Amino acid sequence: MSASVSKKIVITGVTRGLGRALAEWFIAHGHTVIGCARSAEILNLRFTHPAPHDFAAVDVTEENKVALWSEKVLAVHGAPDLLINNAAVVNTPAPLWQVPAGEFNRLVDVNLKGVACVIRHFVPAMVARGSGVIVNLSSGWGRSTSPEVAPYCASKYAIEGLTLALAQELPAGLAAVPLNPGVIDTDMLRQCWADGAAAYPKADAWATRAAPYILQFGRKDNGRSLSVAEFEG
Repeated sequence: MSASVSKKIVITGVTRGLGRALAEWFIAHGHTVIGCARSAEILNLRFTHPAPHDFAAVDVTEENKVALWSEKVLAVHGAPDLLINNAAVVNTPAPLWQVPAGEFNRLVDVNLKGVACVIRHFVPAMVARGSGVIVNLSSGWGRSTSPEVAPYCASKYAIEGLTLALAQELPAGLAAVPLNPGVIDTDMLRQCWADGAAAYPKADAWATRAAPYILQFGRKDNGRSLSVAEFEG
């Protein structure tokens, strides 16, 4: 995919952190962003970025709502050129045996099942068109581990496996990439590292580096576990 051509980009978890930073960068550079999130902040995005951009309040764990959202998006915008599964949560740091079942289940519902749900409702249209890139946000904790974030590590290791298997299933013209964004100062990182997160780049600064990198993804990258740190452009 050429970065110079305007793209239709679907992003989940678009109101905060990396999702919001990517959306703002893509919009500023002439791309159309279609996003969803659970937060009421989605209303502000609708106001500040009107059509052709399109933002909806959708919880990716709710199959029926994702189905209705995708039906509307595909009818209005057609299949996306780029699908970025960004929505995720992290557990409150604790040994695995102290993580409440409800918290563990919610994390798996968002970080893994939510990604599969969005793929289920958008990728068939991309396959029918014969082009597109699916980027599933992974993590350094999807390729290594740390104590007290076992549920999050498990979910991101699962994203790696899910995405690499998906890559083997896609027809020519499409690509699936698990992407490690690196360590970024976001609310999620602060939940794990508190003030230690301040030593790392802010999401906006990260997006200026990451977004052009993501726009370059194509069939050549299908099934490659990539990291934003690899981008030197």
